Amino acid sequence: MSVTDAVPAGKTPMLNVVAKDLQEKYRGTFGIETVQELVFDSYTRLAATATVDQWLVLGTEKFTDERLQAMVHAEDHSPKRLPGVLFLCVHNAGRSQMALGWFRQLAGDRAVAWSGGSHPESDVNDDVVTAMAEVSVDISQAFPKPWTDEFFGAADVVITMGCGDACPLIPGKHYEDWELEDPAGKTLDEIRQIRDEIKRRVIRLMAQLEIPIA
Repeated sequence: MSVTDAVPAGKTPMLNVVAKDLQEKYRGTFGIETVQELVFDSYTRLAATATVDQWLVLGTEKFTDERLQAMVHAEDHSPKRLPGVLFLCVHNAGRSQMALGWFRQLAGDRAVAWSGGSHPESDVNDDVVTAMAEVSVDISQAFPKPWTDEFFGAADVVITMGCGDACPLIPGKHYEDWELEDPAGKTLDEIRQIRDEIKRRVIRLMAQLEIPIA
């Protein structure tokens, strides 16, 4: 069964529009068949854990766009290539989202980063969103998603957080495991402590990669 067959017929027209829009954005880099297959695959992956489908098409567009960006980055062998970092945890609803939020805030346009989970939840932890908003890092539009081959292909450094053997080991990648408590079930005060520890580790990682703070 193809990825197209796995999508409800009622969603197909909307996903085809998403594919056309993204193919236009990446015109000259990806053909419509490649983009369309990735769009339908992204939808299927997100739908597997979604509890409501009203945001799925928009989420699919964002997820597919990130995968296409990662593919472009993986093929960039120029001297000006930016460092790429992938943050992984189990649910992609807490630790890896905070790490990604901090990294993007502190690195700005000096690096690129993605996040993913081995078993994504349906939503990012509300208290995690609140804790990050307190330090002016907005992750309110973030959503849990699985990691994919495109992200591994683009990343120079892979940061794992509690996903253990579920995290794939890809030759040629630099791995670090950050032992951090899972924010799930924690109080807001406890999440703040995790948030601040993640910031310290992100700053240390950036120093190792020689990325100045934005």
